[in-house]
Amino acid sequence: MYALVDCNNFFVSCERVFRPDLRDKPVVVLSGNDGCVVARSNEVKRLGIRMGVPFYQIRNEVEKYGIVHFSSNFPLYGDLSSRIMRILSRYTDDLQQYSIDEAFMDLSYMSGTAEAKALCERIRAEIARGVGVPVSVGIAPSKTLCKVASHYAKKYAGYRGVCVIDSEERRTKALAQYAIGEVWGIGRQSVARLQAAGIQTALDFADKSADFAKNMLRLPGLNTWRELNGEDCISVRELTEKQSIACTRTFARGVKDRDLLEQALCRFCANVAEKLRRQHSVCRQMIVFAHTSRFQEQRFVIQDTVTFHTPTANTQEMTGALLQVVRAQWRTDTPYKRAGVILMSLSPDAGVQQDLFDTRDRQRDNRLQQTIDLINARHGRRTIGFMPDIPTAQAAGLYDIGAKSPAYTTDIRDIITLKCH
Repeated sequence: MYALVDCNNFFVSCERVFRPDLRDKPVVVLSGNDGCVVARSNEVKRLGIRMGVPFYQIRNEVEKYGIVHFSSNFPLYGDLSSRIMRILSRYTDDLQQYSIDEAFMDLSYMSGTAEAKALCERIRAEIARGVGVPVSVGIAPSKTLCKVASHYAKKYAGYRGVCVIDSEERRTKALAQYAIGEVWGIGRQSVARLQAAGIQTALDFADKSADFAKNMLRLPGLNTWRELNGEDCISVRELTEKQSIACTRTFARGVKDRDLLEQALCRFCANVAEKLRRQHSVCRQMIVFAHTSRFQEQRFVIQDTVTFHTPTANTQEMTGALLQVVRAQWRTDTPYKRAGVILMSLSPDAGVQQDLFDTRDRQRDNRLQQTIDLINARHGRRTIGFMPDIPTAQAAGLYDIGAKSPAYTTDIRDIITLKCH
């Protein structure tokens, strides 16, 4: 038996933790440069505003309905996510975090679903009291069925935030009302193929044969079919280990200053390297790029693929290679509008094949990197780095983040102050 703990409208809920005056009011959170809607409150969903819609297209609705908008504040969201995961880890020895706002808990040690349901109700209350973010919980014998149960826990108030699928009757009833396009792991192209074959609901698919599922969607589809029939066979850890890691941004204005572009790219590099180490991987290739605007009459591009003879996850080594690319291809007075770093050819960091002619002291580099990661984890990201961080004033010029909330929990300068009268 598993439980999927899923935060409700997570980014919006994080903003509301420190703005209780916004509860029951329409709120959206926007993507980088305040481009598109990436999170919506239930009030906004009821207005018919779609996920991913460009913000400029809903300006009239924002004014008409008084919609409050925020720029993305990932340090805040990441910190609140970590607090929730620490609470969950107290109740299971096997916590598998799937995304920033979702995690699977192995509850096989529970004596039955009644005990599991009571535990999850207590966890919901503890997270609401200790963090302030509402969560929904789906309990089922497989992770895909947990996703289905979590959907109903959110949709119907009668479940009081916890839905259990623990019998054949409940499974068939839940899947019969669940559209095939909503099933975890079935993509848009697969949905079109299944619908062409007469499959409209999750139950339609689950009632087919195993051979049908494999012929239509190969092994991943067979695993989804098995999961819908109550057999646990999907590894979350394998799903979350990415085959490539990227950090790319579009700047609000063209960047002509080489130092500023280098600082931005080094920040991107530090971000992807940190994610790489977090999943215990190394990379053999890194793409570095910076482009001028596609609307510019004459376009210029900085781009190169760096190949490391020894696969690495060391920020210092990656940063050095990145700077060589930028400085070799830099053009003065060229406004670069978009830039990024992409890591490819990833592999586990255990048993890395060494290069006979490698001149780096990798043991020393790794010890230094581990120390830096420890300090940054304790005192805040970018406390120590391999490149001067972008000054606040210049960062404000790089990105449109005028509606960004304070970093209440990660920056002492933004801590909430109370005034007593």
